[in-house]
Amino acid sequence: MKHVITLIPGDGIGPEITEAARRVLDASGVEIEWEVVEAGEAVIKEYGTPLPEPVLDSIRKNKVALKGPLTTPVGTGFRSVNVALRKALDLYANVRPAKTLPGVNSRYDNIDLIVVRENTEDLYAGVEHMVGEDAAESIKIITRRASERIVRFAFELAKNQNRRKVTAVHKANILKLSDGLFLECARKVAQEYPEIEFEDRIVDNMCMQLVQKPELYDVLVMPNLYGDILSDLCAGLVGGLGVAPGANIGDEAAVFEPVHGSAPKYAGQNKVNPLAIILSGVMMLEHLGEFEAAARVRQAVNEVLEEKKFVTYDLGGSAGTSEMADAIIRKMQ
Repeated sequence: MKHVITLIPGDGIGPEITEAARRVLDASGVEIEWEVVEAGEAVIKEYGTPLPEPVLDSIRKNKVALKGPLTTPVGTGFRSVNVALRKALDLYANVRPAKTLPGVNSRYDNIDLIVVRENTEDLYAGVEHMVGEDAAESIKIITRRASERIVRFAFELAKNQNRRKVTAVHKANILKLSDGLFLECARKVAQEYPEIEFEDRIVDNMCMQLVQKPELYDVLVMPNLYGDILSDLCAGLVGGLGVAPGANIGDEAAVFEPVHGSAPKYAGQNKVNPLAIILSGVMMLEHLGEFEAAARVRQAVNEVLEEKKFVTYDLGGSAGTSEMADAIIRKMQ
């Protein structure tokens, strides 16, 4: 079966790492037709926006996209291009796995966590204003609909991946109405999945727990702000943002992307680690039902990491972006 997939190269290092991922995914045996569309700083002059409508139209049509990192330009109306993309397509679930990789230095072994972050509201709704000249107010929005939807997504993910537990993360001891509503919704949805263990943790305690005993946790679900923070913490448990894949998933579309930024100072140097976007591509293959191909790419990645002969500088090697991709491709042949 052929898949038509939107490809957004992105800014900075984006074009280099997306090309590396594209070649690896093409070598996986899956037939992919890439529809390349441009977004970010390079298109502002032509379209007057870093997120032109043809990009959104392409994703709506194809349902699936692989995206390089985008830079939010200073001095525009966009708080974040990524946030605007997620809102426009109602990509309400941000999914960030954190899994130990062979040959990648970390303080921990056998980490296997998934952070499920609500993607559309909370403080990231951006409802804020000045109160006089000396105070600023931001409004935290938590709704029953979005809370139930994200918690149900987390339980369905746990069920489909045969995972044992879902932990809801909150600050309901202090934010009794907003986080209290999220926790109430989580407890209600959990009753629909009696086969999966459910618990909740206060967010500050959760940070300590993840540092002390991450092996106790499995799938974590939380509102937007806590998800942004804890997903980076979890990435730190397995080697950092350079090995952290991600996905933004809605009912009608899904966009897969690395967690890290566009790193413009490294653009064009064939230097950066392409692993985060390659692993995001693996998540994309699984989303498409191409599980054998996904396993093939993952195995090839693990073999290259174990050998350490063709890895980038941050992983202890001297290979370039394209050379690391070449090594992964050779492992699949």
